[in-house]
Amino acid sequence: MTETVAAAALPLWLEIIVATLVLAGAGLALLGSTGLLRLPTYFERVHAPSIIATLGCWLIMHGTVLYFSVADHSLALHALLIAVFVAITVPIMSIFLMRAALFRARQMGQNVPPSLSQPKAAPETKDS
Repeated sequence: MTETVAAAALPLWLEIIVATLVLAGAGLALLGSTGLLRLPTYFERVHAPSIIATLGCWLIMHGTVLYFSVADHSLALHALLIAVFVAITVPIMSIFLMRAALFRARQMGQNVPPSLSQPKAAPETKDS
């Protein structure tokens, strides 16, 4: 004899909240992907998905924690660990990629802001 586990029936108001959070997160991820495709320069293209992905991930995480916490009658923190990992790694990865691209653009002589880590040359004075 096989036993089937019935899915936990959630109240309608909770299903609406979870669906709203997950759909908003997915919509933001789609918006970030669109920015990745449509923006003209590398620095703009890398900025849009990194900011949007983190926010979208957090919205989906809140929906996931809410759903599984109510369905299992215990606090479900597995999604929180994933969201914290994404929130830490995405900005760091973006910074490293942008710094590498900025270094390469400077090496190629493109018009980019000067480096802040190198001292500026002192202006020459004329002695009379």
